[in-house]
Amino acid sequence: MILAVLYCLLWSFQTSAGHFPRACVSSKNLMEKECCPPWSGDGSPCGQLSGRGSCQNILLSNAPLGPQFPFTGVDDRESWPSIFYNRTCQCSGNFMGFDCGNCKFGFWGPNCTDRRLLVRRNIFDLSATEKDKFFAYLTLAKHTISSDYVIPIGTYGQMKNGSTPMFSDINIYDLFVWIHYYVSMDALLGGSEIWRDIDFAHEAPAFLPWHRLFLLLWEQEIQKLTGDENFTIPYWDWRDAEKCDICTDEYMGGQHPTNPNLLSPASFFSSWQIICSRLEEYNSHQSLCNGMPEGPLQRNPGNHDKSRTPRLPSSADVEFCLSLTQYESGSMDKAANFSFRNTLEGFASPLTGIADASQSSMHNALHIYMNGTMSQVQGSANDPIFLLHHAFVDSIFEQWLRRHHPLQEVYPEANAPIGHNRESYMVPFIPLYRNGDFFISSKDLGYDYSYLQDSDSDSFQDYIKSYLEQAGRIWSWLLGAAMVGAALTALLAGLVSLLCGHKRKQLAEERQPLLMEKEDYHNLLYQSHL
Repeated sequence: MILAVLYCLLWSFQTSAGHFPRACVSSKNLMEKECCPPWSGDGSPCGQLSGRGSCQNILLSNAPLGPQFPFTGVDDRESWPSIFYNRTCQCSGNFMGFDCGNCKFGFWGPNCTDRRLLVRRNIFDLSATEKDKFFAYLTLAKHTISSDYVIPIGTYGQMKNGSTPMFSDINIYDLFVWIHYYVSMDALLGGSEIWRDIDFAHEAPAFLPWHRLFLLLWEQEIQKLTGDENFTIPYWDWRDAEKCDICTDEYMGGQHPTNPNLLSPASFFSSWQIICSRLEEYNSHQSLCNGMPEGPLQRNPGNHDKSRTPRLPSSADVEFCLSLTQYESGSMDKAANFSFRNTLEGFASPLTGIADASQSSMHNALHIYMNGTMSQVQGSANDPIFLLHHAFVDSIFEQWLRRHHPLQEVYPEANAPIGHNRESYMVPFIPLYRNGDFFISSKDLGYDYSYLQDSDSDSFQDYIKSYLEQAGRIWSWLLGAAMVGAALTALLAGLVSLLCGHKRKQLAEERQPLLMEKEDYHNLLYQSHL
């Protein structure tokens, strides 16, 4: 009942954000390579008349890339977004969006001047009403066509370099599924040739910043869709879990009684259709996912390849990740050793930090463990567990940032795999965002995690306690040093006083002239030095 009521009440809030603005996909826009639509508030491009922004040339980074992708000019995502646009809105102040009509993350109000901090909570801490509202929002997003964005269903070449646009409507939830597919799809080289060693959001430094932006945009769109400006994505704390404790009909869906690969008919999500799952078909046809339904959600948690993923991550695994001081290292890909990013992503052992291609741990372990739609990288966002899982991964990233306080320069400026350098724009987002922009604390982006708020207080108390303990251990030494120093100071003062008194007496008795003999001068100078 709650789903039906919310669907009727909230239909009028249709909107979305994430990829190609509907206002920028005409042949004129594509041929001129310009995406600077008018802001509805004043009718001027990028809200220029209201001081929100202006249409500007895109400045691309020329920092060298790693060797993983040995091609140039064969993939639409290279030097994003230059194949489609070379002019977009550059927003001023706290404004953001493809037309500068939104506020930057962490700001609110008609002029984007109000700061706010939202808190993401553990899904098990939500009340029954809050939980059902979350599921209703997911369902509404799944049934609401985006009014702002569309997806391309052909490459730029297939669109005849923009003269024949090929775009399609898509619902808000599936828009983000498509985004995750597009950023990680194989490169289409023509004919039957593809290149698999390419991913603009995984296996390299941008993994954590990219997914941080992905969740923020998804969260923002649900807020706009529903009018619930306080909505946040809940997280699933999977540390030390022995099974998928959210895989019940009360939460994310239990197993079907007769087909363990499907969801229970009583689940909120049993009727959902997935998209972008037929990867080999797309590759063989050198085509893109077109967003059409491809079957039901699949999930069979725990019935996976246990030789590859023997267990879910433990608290000790997370703590080891957090202890790693390097964000990135070596080749900056899935072969990196002692890299926090690579270890958290799951390509390196959470026991040693050494890359291990035979194992899938940490973040990767959860995807493999679900043994279904979640286990395929390109289509994994079809499963709503994806959101809860990545929210918790993001919270671990946040813990690392708070513990190590890295400078912006810690994020690699050059020689990372294609799309992963600090100044590279994130594929496939319009408006444009750089990887380095999200290598900052979540508090600066307007959100926090409930369990980190508690730990912040504990960490401060632990710091003060540790400081006092150290002070206590050296107190006796400090006291002794102070006493010795005082004694030496008193002795020196007495000696100086004695010498100065003797000198004054001597000068008075002998009535020394203003100009002394050379020998007398040296004698007096020697005494002064004493």
